[in-house]
Amino acid sequence: LLQKFGPIMNEGGNMLSLTYIASEKVIPGYGGGMSSAKAQLESDTRTLAYEAGRKWGVRVNTISAGPLKSRAASAIGKEPGQKTFIEYAIDYSKANAPLAQDLYNDDVGNSGMFLCSPLARTITGVTLYVDNGLHAMGMAIDSESMSDRNQ
Repeated sequence: LLQKFGPIMNEGGNMLSLTYIASEKVIPGYGGGMSSAKAQLESDTRTLAYEAGRKWGVRVNTISAGPLKSRAASAIGKEPGQKTFIEYAIDYSKANAPLAQDLYNDDVGNSGMFLCSPLARTITGVTLYVDNGLHAMGMAIDSESMSDRNQ
């Protein structure tokens, strides 16, 4: 996409993509092929930031959105009478992220607007986590093994 549009983009323009934490951590139930594709996307973001920046003056970034209930996400692992994969992921995020609050598509969109704005003119090659801080956690605090510690 950038190969075709880069030459006709305005200097200072930008390209933005979406990724998911499964690119760097195991997320049971999330397809293995999608995880490796997201990892490649994040790697490409860094490489293209250099190449497109030098060649056309264009910034390249990606947003790693946390779990939010979208139509596409709600279709993963949907079985009658059971919670969907995304519903489990949202519950997990609320139980373990530093900010225990709902994540909305507007949160991701507003972060994208920031990255596309002149306020972010020096930001390129980054993966911006919009996930209530879930990516920063190394251990699940709602784990049964931590139950005594959480009281």
